[in-house]
Amino acid sequence: MRYDAYCVADHTFFDSPWEAGEAEYAFAAVHRDLPAGWKKTRQDDWLVCSPEDTRRPAQGWKIHASGCQDNAEKILDAVWDFCVPRGIPFKFLRGRHILQLRNMKYAPRGASGKFVTVYPADEAELREVLEGVDAAVGGEPGAYILSDLRWNRGPLYVRYGGFVERHVVSEKGVLEPAVERPDGTLVPDRRRPGFHVPDWVTLPPFLEPHAEARRAHSLTDLPYVVRRPVHFSNGGGVYVAEDTRTGREVILKEARPHAGLTADGRDAVSRLQWERDILDRLAGLDCVPSVVDYFTVGDHHFLAQELIDGKPLSKYFGQKYPETGPRADPDEIAAYTRWALGVCDAVERAVGSLHERGIVFGDLHPYNVMVGDDGRIGLIDFEVAAPAGTDGVRMLGHPAYAAPRDRTGFAADDYALGCVKLAVFLPLTALLRLDLRKAVELADEIAERFPVPRAFLDSAVRAVLGGDSAADVAPAGRDGAGPHTAAGEPRGRDGRPPRPRSDRAAWPRVRDSLADGIRASATPHRDDRLFPGDIEQFSTGALNIAHGAAGVLYALDVTGAGRRPEHERWLLERALRREQRARIGFYDGLHGVAYVLEHLGYREEARRVLDRCMGERWQRLGTDLHGGLAGVGLNLLHFAGRTGDDALRDTALDVARTVAERLGTETDVPELSGGPHPKAGLMHGSSGPALLFLRCYEATGDDTFLDLAATALRQDLRRCVLRDDGALHVNEGWRSLPYLAEGGAGVAVVLDLYRAHRDDERFRTAASGLLLSSSSQFYVQSGLFNGRAGILAHLTAVSPVRPTSDDPLVAAQIDALSWHAMEYQGHLAFPGEQLLRLSMDLATGSAGVLLALGSALHTGPARLPFL
Repeated sequence: MRYDAYCVADHTFFDSPWEAGEAEYAFAAVHRDLPAGWKKTRQDDWLVCSPEDTRRPAQGWKIHASGCQDNAEKILDAVWDFCVPRGIPFKFLRGRHILQLRNMKYAPRGASGKFVTVYPADEAELREVLEGVDAAVGGEPGAYILSDLRWNRGPLYVRYGGFVERHVVSEKGVLEPAVERPDGTLVPDRRRPGFHVPDWVTLPPFLEPHAEARRAHSLTDLPYVVRRPVHFSNGGGVYVAEDTRTGREVILKEARPHAGLTADGRDAVSRLQWERDILDRLAGLDCVPSVVDYFTVGDHHFLAQELIDGKPLSKYFGQKYPETGPRADPDEIAAYTRWALGVCDAVERAVGSLHERGIVFGDLHPYNVMVGDDGRIGLIDFEVAAPAGTDGVRMLGHPAYAAPRDRTGFAADDYALGCVKLAVFLPLTALLRLDLRKAVELADEIAERFPVPRAFLDSAVRAVLGGDSAADVAPAGRDGAGPHTAAGEPRGRDGRPPRPRSDRAAWPRVRDSLADGIRASATPHRDDRLFPGDIEQFSTGALNIAHGAAGVLYALDVTGAGRRPEHERWLLERALRREQRARIGFYDGLHGVAYVLEHLGYREEARRVLDRCMGERWQRLGTDLHGGLAGVGLNLLHFAGRTGDDALRDTALDVARTVAERLGTETDVPELSGGPHPKAGLMHGSSGPALLFLRCYEATGDDTFLDLAATALRQDLRRCVLRDDGALHVNEGWRSLPYLAEGGAGVAVVLDLYRAHRDDERFRTAASGLLLSSSSQFYVQSGLFNGRAGILAHLTAVSPVRPTSDDPLVAAQIDALSWHAMEYQGHLAFPGEQLLRLSMDLATGSAGVLLALGSALHTGPARLPFL
């Protein structure tokens, strides 16, 4: 749920939370003067205050201070007043809204509560700061920092970790923050929930009483035994537990004080108490769990409630939905339709029973609907339910079902119910946050694919649109004023921008509309981004191929959409700045920028950027294509070919040998991708190194590289699972993925490149299963890396039909991109990750869709680099 924080500043695009109001929400200390010899440095959400010439250790015991909205200034002033006179560096979150976002319900638990960080020079200074600041603000409330040890009653906490930015390749194959062992080895700096002391570090004696106090609280003396966690949030956990008095299983909900906030400032404890009271009011309803118990352990509150038998509707949907594979037969579709209509009717009756008691559910979505084997419907999670006519908590709704803010009372539930009715047949209702009119299109598409009564769909659309007609609801970036853009450019005959079509004659209009939308979104006055894209552009930088300007400019050029010199100047100026913070990988950094600059004809500037990359410590990178050595090696090989520079070629081959040394055997990777394990796939798995080895084989003729490519591909196939329908997906255990970046499509593209050089029966069989995984009717997202556009890119790469748009598989995916098609300032646009906001970048948004469409419809080559 990191994405929620980036939805605050703008209703159309993801943007930095800081953009939501720097002047309005900034802490007073942001503008407070430091004495001579001190400096302030902005570092993401933080403001770092440090003496200019003082040397500090690279790691050690650090202090965190927590805080709430009403005491944050007091705590920050206490830290400032103690540390500045003593020359002790510290940093703090720059604004109240950032502190609020860090403590929201679905904020990362490892960062929860961390408001101020102090960097003592040694254990003596550690104790001095703890005792000195505690004397001023000890006992002030704030969210418990889960990764730390609390000092007394807070708000101060301690943890051993890094003071300076160092990284190491972890067991997952990615760069992680690092600390150094006594022998000089870098190891990951663990920041997960749970206090942890590295094995070479001894807890200072003055912290021992506080560690003992932490261990004192447990559930061992209570009549409940936790059997398994259901999920965790920043507000606390949800567990299945056994009531030892009855032997029955119950749901145990935990709430942490001052954490898990909603936008109105209510914490998890206040919501849990609220939920208990609502459940008591609804007692006796068959669709509502009964209250079993309520108690506290230390500062944490617990609600024990009846465990409703069954599975979430979301899980039933995943098992039954017929569109996740190739086109289902009519009998299967009819059977699913009968089941879905029955469920919707039961859900409507359950919600109606709440309304009869005067209660608005407020958070209706398929994860909160339990479906029993006997057909019983149960509703769960009542923390935002409220009596009709009161100001309920409306800040936690699921984005695909949460009503617009003008819908209050029972109307909010009616909206959510309308979304459920649409989503059980086409689960894209998250798009309605961007344009309510999309409900009409979704209903029309459902009517074409399922035998659903039109009256059922019309009722759902009416519930979504409420009192507004489709013509009155303005899409993203428009004021709803007529069927023309501000520049008077004509739109489609139905008043909408053109939709993707497999008809090659329609391609120029679709391409130009996409390109115009991308350019209309440009913000050349900003230094942190040129085109709005995924939230990753605020951490990996705004220049790169995946999420930055380079990828957008590349897609526009290779699809024939034209060039804008002012946008290229924006990229050039920032790429050549030595002080510009940027990674050096291919998709996440400057290697990719160099590639695009060279592609656009800026050869001298591209070489300068490349030389800068080679001056960095590139050997420390992982082996993947996205940000690691596979991308570095491929780019060096590319530049060697373009320039004839043998030194670059030799370095590229050295990079490939380094990757080979780290590769291992087929069985050296686990059978699951992601989670605690290294990922599979093109961008982050072994298929990226396989691509490097293939290109090295083509450059040298050395069969050793072809053998290495085979081993790398087998590693990724080991992490694939064969589904019941014969499709081969990357296996993450809890889900399977068909997509380009981390799923089967990316593996398939490299597999087919390999098979062009050497036949392999296992690979031939795998290719068939991977092709089937790219033949599904439904994909949740439209993007290139994790959506339908990437599926299209796979199909155009392997299709034997020319032109590829005549291939029925390719044509079906092109046409289905219309399901996600949105509008920005009268132009065609596409949503980004989780469908929460529009995106213009290559990996997740319009530029990636443009490139994928170009791979099928453009007359020239339009594909990702090196493929």
